Amino acid sequence: MGKGKENIRLQQWVVVTAVVLFFVKLAAYYLTQSVAILTDALESTVNVIAGFIGLYSLYVAAKPRDEDHPYGHGKAEFLSAAVEGSLVIMAGLIIIYEAIMDFIHPHALEKLDKGIYLVAVTAVINFIVGAVSIYKGKKNGSMALEASGKHLQSDTYSTIGIVAGLVIIWYTKLTILDSIVSLLFAAIIIFTGYRILRRSIAGIMDEADVKLLQRMVAYLNAHRRDNWVDLHNLRVIKYGDILHVDCHLTLPWYLNLVEAHVEIDALTALIRKEFGEAVEFFVHTDACMDFSCPICTKEGCQVRKHAFEGRVEWTLQNVVANKKHERGTASVPDGQLHLEFPSK
Repeated sequence: MGKGKENIRLQQWVVVTAVVLFFVKLAAYYLTQSVAILTDALESTVNVIAGFIGLYSLYVAAKPRDEDHPYGHGKAEFLSAAVEGSLVIMAGLIIIYEAIMDFIHPHALEKLDKGIYLVAVTAVINFIVGAVSIYKGKKNGSMALEASGKHLQSDTYSTIGIVAGLVIIWYTKLTILDSIVSLLFAAIIIFTGYRILRRSIAGIMDEADVKLLQRMVAYLNAHRRDNWVDLHNLRVIKYGDILHVDCHLTLPWYLNLVEAHVEIDALTALIRKEFGEAVEFFVHTDACMDFSCPICTKEGCQVRKHAFEGRVEWTLQNVVANKKHERGTASVPDGQLHLEFPSK
């Protein structure tokens, strides 16, 4: 089963689980008339709606590229996560409203013990389904699936807090705590929604994934070949489960097209080995210049014009820059290489 189909199958289970647990929480609210339990039920309505939206987005994201979408449909997942984050925030605001109204018009709570049992069961189920969704989302590179999992687990944590509050209310008979618990977890829910929304907007705007870039640069630096004189202008964009890698690779100027292609194939194979097969590459080759000799590690070069002085370690800062690396003319204290970044 492909990653796209696997994501869709799991999201279907997320939707079914969300619907069932929503009705369980409604039953618990009907029994107890607790605003805190209503808080949980309202968040579950978001789970249901977001589940269906996430399912549709995964279906769209799994579609192959076409003439109108040459990069595929992966960004549908970012839109799904944006809607889900917005719905979570709206649910938090509704909960705050209900809690304030309960402060103004308090009412008695009933059958709290049964309500506690029902809500506790939903917490356990949500946590398990959420953990599986997060694991599969990270493994398959699906933001929509990962967002669903985090939402379910945030629902679990809020449910645990609500259950704890209900137990305290049950023993102390202080019904005012019902609204206080609701307000507390409404704030947590709103913060969770903000984080989901923030990440989705970052994906829509093609914001750089710093952790991914750092990991890739460190891996390439540790496995670089002698002919890879320099690497710069590295960019990585994620669409669904596909990574698009764009970079400039400086090679010895005397390599022919076939030899240069061998080096590019080695680079792409190295990245695929570490980051999976779902990677597309746009590699531009540059010929080495005279100023490349002092940092070129290639041994036995017959056209070297300057002696090797020190290897430039590839870092996130110098690899993402759109400039070739060069040894500076200033002195090099303590054996450290001074780098300059001249224009191409």
